[in-house]
Amino acid sequence: MKTVRVVAAIIIENGKVFATQRGYGEFKDGWEFPGGKIEPSETPEEAIVREIKEELDTEVEVIELLDTVEYDYPNFHLSMGCFICKIKSGDLVLKEHEAAKWLTKDTLGSLEWLPADMGLVGEIEKYLKED
Repeated sequence: MKTVRVVAAIIIENGKVFATQRGYGEFKDGWEFPGGKIEPSETPEEAIVREIKEELDTEVEVIELLDTVEYDYPNFHLSMGCFICKIKSGDLVLKEHEAAKWLTKDTLGSLEWLPADMGLVGEIEKYLKED
């Protein structure tokens, strides 16, 4: 099975986490943490900065790796590096997503998450309690 390496940004501001709803493709309408594929020449940290700039017109600072999610979709294996990030500059403009929400640790479980992203909800809830 083919492995797809991606990164996801867990953008946290004032105790809330930014979530986006996919606007295209096989998983349209599912909720996810924004990000995308790692290019061959870049590190995961470089990929997350580039992807968030492209998708949300915002510059983020990578704080730390929260988790790496390994998930088997029917047609591929996803390896997703999930990084805690904070906004350096920009206004989170939705260029590719249908919608976005800021969630508290109490509302994180309220969305229809994509399967790989669902596994992060508990980890993020724990992380927010430590802040």
